[in-house]
Amino acid sequence: MIQLKRVYEIPASTDGARFLVDRLWPRGAKKPSVAIDAWLKDAAPSTDLRKWFHGDFARWNEFRRRYFVELKESPASWLPLLEAARRGTITLL
Repeated sequence: MIQLKRVYEIPASTDGARFLVDRLWPRGAKKPSVAIDAWLKDAAPSTDLRKWFHGDFARWNEFRRRYFVELKESPASWLPLLEAARRGTITLL
């Protein structure tokens, strides 16, 4: 199972392995309280793609297409997620 949570939510025993998938450390979040197994910066959308999208949901389909191209070009960035998901529940933050 793959779950999604905001990084500011309290970790739970049902989270399994916890991965922060973001290029930027969340503002105001203290590293010990986040309780992550890994910070996978390179699995997140590139800075250029994130800035281009900028929450404009009219661009969602094109954002998805471009993001999947980025992921396809660097499988090493997201393989830890796949391997952990095969072992059990993971939570993406």
